[in-house]
Amino acid sequence: MKYLSKLILLAFLTVLATANAEIKLPAIFSDGMLMQQKTNANIWGKATPKSQITLTASWDKTKFSTQSDEQGNWKISIKTPSAGGPYTLTVTDGKPFTVKDILIGELWLCSGQSNMEMPMKGFKNQPVEGANMDILKSTNPNLRLFTVKRNSTIEAQTDITGQWQAASPESVGEFSATGYYFGRSLQETLHVPVGLVNSSWGGSCIEAWMTEDMLRAFPSVKIPKTEKDIKEKNRTPTTLYQAMIHPIVGLTIKGVIWYQGESNYDRANTYAGMFTTMIKEWRKNWGQKDTIPFYYCQIAPFDYSIITEKGKEVINSAYLREAQAKVEVSVPATGMAVLLDAGLEKGIHPVRKQIAGERLALLALTKSYAIKGVSGESPYYKGMEIHGDTVQVSFERAPMWIAARNFESKLFTVAGADKVFYPAKAWIVRSKMYVKSDAVKIPVAVRYGFENYVEGDLFSNEGLPVSSFRSDNW
Repeated sequence: MKYLSKLILLAFLTVLATANAEIKLPAIFSDGMLMQQKTNANIWGKATPKSQITLTASWDKTKFSTQSDEQGNWKISIKTPSAGGPYTLTVTDGKPFTVKDILIGELWLCSGQSNMEMPMKGFKNQPVEGANMDILKSTNPNLRLFTVKRNSTIEAQTDITGQWQAASPESVGEFSATGYYFGRSLQETLHVPVGLVNSSWGGSCIEAWMTEDMLRAFPSVKIPKTEKDIKEKNRTPTTLYQAMIHPIVGLTIKGVIWYQGESNYDRANTYAGMFTTMIKEWRKNWGQKDTIPFYYCQIAPFDYSIITEKGKEVINSAYLREAQAKVEVSVPATGMAVLLDAGLEKGIHPVRKQIAGERLALLALTKSYAIKGVSGESPYYKGMEIHGDTVQVSFERAPMWIAARNFESKLFTVAGADKVFYPAKAWIVRSKMYVKSDAVKIPVAVRYGFENYVEGDLFSNEGLPVSSFRSDNW
């Protein structure tokens, strides 16, 4: 009898749930949203199980239909027009639900740790340079912002918390500074609406933004099995992906911008592999194999001795910058914004976020939108030749050669066979850097800016800084 009663109760609850079921859309599909233009954009949600779902877009009145499954889940891909709006989107399974004030344009995902999360208003005691006036003048109905609320869990979530807002002093002050400057540059240059989805968490490690499958190649990573295993919400492997990325996987976007690495500076040996895996698997999960552009910031210089426990070795973050630099030349449709000239010696949150956002925008505008006449990529170390006691360093991606104040750099060192590096004099001759130290008669290796904190002094002719690099593998 008890078993029969349970079955009857379950059946009653199922019928009740079905009777009360109605169209529900995830938070990312809500009033004020922005959709990617000129594509087949995915929309999904919940409805009455096994019901006919019809979606009508106001831009062309075309009806798109599908059927919800046994759990009420449904998904439709609809054709979007060229940039414009505002439009509406009506979804019905008999009872209509309408999303209003939709713009069509360019949609980007912003992710990473605190230097992506850092809002325009800054953190306490940590301002964003020039932000106050930029916030004042930020009102722009064609720039739409969505911030994903922090969440950490081992279970894959189906929705996020957040809302779409048009750019205004109030909304921009709370939004990612790097993201805002990126989006503002795109909107002003392309003259179309731009949408930004910010899903980031300060202090997070890259492992937290990956799945268990992505981390299988890294057996040293401990995967949490229960919620109790989450000791640090922003540093526990898989948890941020499950809570803050998984719910929006499949959202039709133009690309991703990423600013993370500070929390992995002490594990540089695995970072290139992890970052490469993450990019490839995010693209795979999105169903857009190599077509989602992925542009990222190289972590800025900072004196890591400040956060190193007394008595322990100070780890050189230049190795992490090196790992990041390897990714852009090995993974297609990527690009790295070098910030060697924009660090903060005593602070891990550099104030010059406009530089970070605009350098990411330069990458997107030149590589994804094919804007001609400007450069988005920094020169890249190509190789060296030794001529007596002098090293000649050459660069790729420098058609206008390289530049430095007074044609010299103070950040080069050279070493001989003893592997001891000495400060060197470095000067520019046409397209090459000449490097020499009186302390090294027979040089075998050269390094540039290969320290925790430096102020980069070598640039492309267009003003983009050269990344720190080394010729050795010691």
